[in-house]
Formats: sequence, structure tokens, C-alpha cells
Amino acid sequence: MPLTSAADAITSEFVTNLADRAAEAERLRRLPAETVREFTASGFTELLVPARYGGEQAAFPSILDPVRRMAHGCASSAWTIGFYALHNWMLALFDERAQEEAFATRPFLAPAPLAPTGRGVPAPGGVRLTGRWSWATGVMDGNWVIVGALCGPDDAIYPALALLPIDAVTIEDVWHTDGMRATGSNDVVISDAFVPDHRLVRVADIYTGTAPGAGLHDAGTYRWPMVPALALLAAMPAFGSAERAAEIYADRLSERVLAYEGVMQKDKPIAQARLAEAEVRLRAVRALLSDTVGEIEAAVAAGDEVPRPVRGAARLAAAHIVHESRAVIGLLLEASGASAHFVDNPLQRIRRDVDVISGHVVFDYDTSRELAGALRLGMKIPRTAMV
Repeated sequence: MPLTSAADAITSEFVTNLADRAAEAERLRRLPAETVREFTASGFTELLVPARYGGEQAAFPSILDPVRRMAHGCASSAWTIGFYALHNWMLALFDERAQEEAFATRPFLAPAPLAPTGRGVPAPGGVRLTGRWSWATGVMDGNWVIVGALCGPDDAIYPALALLPIDAVTIEDVWHTDGMRATGSNDVVISDAFVPDHRLVRVADIYTGTAPGAGLHDAGTYRWPMVPALALLAAMPAFGSAERAAEIYADRLSERVLAYEGVMQKDKPIAQARLAEAEVRLRAVRALLSDTVGEIEAAVAAGDEVPRPVRGAARLAAAHIVHESRAVIGLLLEASGASAHFVDNPLQRIRRDVDVISGHVVFDYDTSRELAGALRLGMKIPRTAMV
């Protein structure tokens, strides 16, 4: 049967290949060349590219399930590939001229460290940009880069995203971590690079779904607010990893004989209970995800702006998905014995990867809960809060 969508290109064979290369990806600290070749050939990065540039212009939620499934093979590969696709969506929020330049050569592969750790000083027709950014996922194979910066004169600074070709940056090799190693999330440095006005977009407009691309493309896809989009996509590798951990644990129960007891682990009621608990918690996560996506999709389809309380609740939902996924993995790993910690056992890599994912600022569970609660009560929150 022919593929009907770029999302369909993420087949079970593709996921199996990610699993087979997971150890190599960890060793390389970046995606293996064969993985890059396969996902670019699949057309997956075209999923959220606007139709006017030859892309699929799919509904935004269509990116979530493929990334979740990719994590059954390798969480850090799923994270990197997912963000490559997401950043095509982000490019579609920029000015038309910027899109024409960057979409001219495909695939568009851009890391996007969004923290505003750069300074854009006004210059004729744009800004002169200088700074250093961490967490540049996928930078080792990127051809463009999107970075966050504080732009404008000192008395009227505004946060913006800036789009630059990859040759404008220097890559600093700092990605020596205990998890998510294949993301290659090294630092990038930019020194006094000129960025024309059309390659800048204000963060306030992106947060609310009112960026230039929202009007350029006649599709609800580009009216999704950025923080819910980013947070929900970023939660999928953790969720998929927890699902895979439950599968591995179930298979392990049927094979593992408990030392000094002489019984199969599957015959222990507590082992059965742990599996059942993991699966019901994952079912609850699926329902939360569906409800959250549905609420935002309804607002977008109606042409309404997504209210801040809804955006705050979506960020909290994403943080809860990661929090629960991590807890389920811990529940199963502690019942899997010491042998689960051998380096060739995927359970230990799953645990390490999701531990690192949970450290992402958007998943700060305390902050997410505080923001969602404050917005629900109609209280003021910091102007810089990620919602």
C-alpha cells in the first residue's frame, strides 16, 4: 500500500533500525549517517512544511504519534528527528521572504536553541547578532539555525527568534552527557553576524499564534501557540520510552527466573501488579494527551486565539506526561534486577535518556504547576514565563 502521509514513513522497520543503531548513536554523540539518510529520504521533515513550498501542511498533532513511536527504538534519535520536523513548522512562522530563502533547499535541518542568550543590536535593515547558545539539538547535521535573542535598542528590547545559515555559527563540542547523547546538542557561538529584519520574528507573536506565517498560510497548523507545540512534541520521546519499557518488562517476566527463589518472575503477584499499574498509568497519559490536543485544536479550528490558561494547562500536561513516564520507567526498572543495568540492556539507556529529558526547562514540574494554577485563578504571571 502506498504511503498516504509523511507520518506513515515512520514504519516499524524504521523504528527497528533506530533501535539497532542506538548504541552507535550513543557512541558517536550524534545521529549515525544512515539514520540521517533514512529520515530525510522518508520525507518526514516535510510533514509540517507549508503546501505553498511543496510540503504536506499536515495538522500539527500529526507529528506527535510518529515521534512517540520512534522512541520505542531510540529516544534521543526520536527527539532529534522530531525537532528537525518541528523546526520546519517554526520556520513557517517567519516572514515570507525568510521562508522562501530557507525552504529553497531541502531538507531544512535547523537546530533551535531558543533561550535568549544573544544580543541583537540594531543595524540598518536588521541587527548585528552576538551570543552563545546551549542545547543546539541536531547541530552536527544542520544547514540553518534558529536562535533566541534580545533585540532592539537598549530602551526598547524585545525577545525574538533569528534565522541564520549554519556557516554563521561556530560549534563548540560540549555534549558529554549520560543520556540523550545522540542528539549532539552542542553549543553554538555567533559573533557579530548580520541578521536582516525579515529573518527576525518576535517571540510574543509566536507565543500567541499570531506570527507572520499564521496569516501567510491558510491552515490552523500555523496558528498553534509555540509553547504547547514545543512541550507536547518534546514529551513524546519520554512517553514512547515508557511504553517501550513496559513492553520490555512484560517480555522479561516470561523469561526471568528469580535467583534464590527458583520461580519465574511472571508467577509473582507483585510483578503482575507492577505491569498492570504501569499500563493503566500509561493509558491515563494517553487520555490526557488526547484531551489537551483536542482542546487546542478546537480553538485553532475556530480561528480563536488559544487563551493563556489553556496554554498553561497544556504546558503542565506535557510536564505531567514526562513526570509520569519517568515514574513508570523507575517502577519497572527497580523490579528488573541488577542485570538490567548492563550497557547492552535498553532499559538502562531508556532510564538515562528520560532522566535527561525531564531536566528540560519546559518540563519543570513545580514551575508548570505554579503557572497553570495561577492562570486558572486569573493571577498575574511573569512576562517572561513560557506559556
